[in-house]
Formats: sequence, structure tokens, C-alpha cells
Amino acid sequence: MAKHALCIGINDYPGTKMDLDGCVNDAKDWRSLLENRGYAVTSLHDADATRARVLEALKALVGGAVDGDSLVLTFSGHGSWLPDDDADEPDARDEMLCPYDVMEDQYLLDDDLHETFLTKADGVRLYVIADCCHSGSVVRYAPAPVSAGVDTPVLKARFLPPYVFARGDRLLERAIDRAAGTPAPTKLQYSALLFSGCQDTEFSYDTAFKGRPNGAFTRTAIDVLQDATIASPRALYDEIRRRLPSPVFPQTPQLFGNDAAKLGSLF
Repeated sequence: MAKHALCIGINDYPGTKMDLDGCVNDAKDWRSLLENRGYAVTSLHDADATRARVLEALKALVGGAVDGDSLVLTFSGHGSWLPDDDADEPDARDEMLCPYDVMEDQYLLDDDLHETFLTKADGVRLYVIADCCHSGSVVRYAPAPVSAGVDTPVLKARFLPPYVFARGDRLLERAIDRAAGTPAPTKLQYSALLFSGCQDTEFSYDTAFKGRPNGAFTRTAIDVLQDATIASPRALYDEIRRRLPSPVFPQTPQLFGNDAAKLGSLF
């Protein structure tokens, strides 16, 4: 059985004035944990994490796997959404991960990910860990960074509002307005087991722990995984939920997938 992972962290979003701090550290921390568990890891940070390079690396990750292999994709960065243009979304929105070149009209939509995930061979386990906001139902603009105390000096929402990269495109702006009032139901496409940092109506937070930037969800999950008795995705999720949401980090992690995958082996 082979183990391969792709760990992506993007702090730098040129042209947005909404750079983050902890995403590259998240990617490095996931890489360290996964390598200790026997994974061969590819990393993409900041300018290396363009849409083209992410898709190329993801296709290589999934396309090279065979029955019995284990794959992990981690993404830390901004998330957002665009109006659905092919009528396959009940909420009229395509959720998206924001690559480094998002301001160059380079979008990594859920449709792109799902299409790639469906190419994996039968018997391949695929875990996706998304520490970002990628919901269509969050408010239009994320809140300004706020202080949260000594150990968590700043909270930044990992959400890039669609108006940031659509500004000036009148047709796209009108489409965003039409989609903005539509409720966002949970997607039920389980081509992978997904750990998400927050609910649809919340933000995933970028902050710091003892002076070192990290995502609140990533730091919590990695701390939990130091316990060797955590043997299944469901057990990991349950323990994370004992710690999040909290008064400092009002985000509720989610776990999506079929029951067999949730109760199966972890990494």
C-alpha cells in the first residue's frame, strides 16, 4: 500500500489586500505529521500554488494511485464562491478554493475537484482537509482582523469575498447579487472524505498560537492527532468537536462522507 499527500498553503494573495499568516505553517505542519505516518508528501506554497500547478499536482496524486493506496489533500488558504453556471448546484453557487493567482481569473471550483476525485481507482482512500471558508452562505465581506488575547493575537477570516476578484466585471457582479440570497445546503457528493474547518454560515480563522501563526482548525486537529488512540476519521472529528467551537474560535468543524469512510481507518 502506497501513501501520498499534497499539502497546500497560501498566505500571499497579490492584489487582494487580504493576505493571511498561518497557511504555509499549516501546510508544513501537515507535511511533518503525514511524513511521520509514512506518506510521501508534495508541498505547494504561495506562488507555487497557482491553479494550473495545483490541478497538475492533484491529478498526479489521484491518477497514480491504485487499490489499497491512501491519499491526503490538505488546503489552507482563502475560500470563496462563484455563481453556478451549469445548473448543477441547488444553492446556485460553486464553492471554490482560492489559488495564488485567483485575481487573474484563476478559480479552483468544487466542480474541478470533484471531476478529478472521480478519476481515482476503486479502493483508493482519499482524505481532504480544508482549513478555509468555502461556503456560499457566509456574509459578503469577512470581518476585519480582531485581537483575541495574548495567545491568539489576531483572528483573520479565511474567506475571500467574490466581489474582490469580480470587481469591475458587471455581468459577474450581477450574477453574484442574484446568487447571494440563496440558502446553501450541504453538498452530498462523497467522492472523498472531507474535513472542513467550519459550517456554511461561519468562518475558518487564521490566528497564532504562542506567537506562531496557524489555522485554528489545523492546530486543533494536529494537537488531537498526537493521541495515538485516534484511529478513525469519526474519532478524530469527535475529539476536535470537544475543542471547537470555543469562545475564542466560533467555528464548527464538519465531516462529510459515507459512514464506511467515517468509521474506517485514519490516514
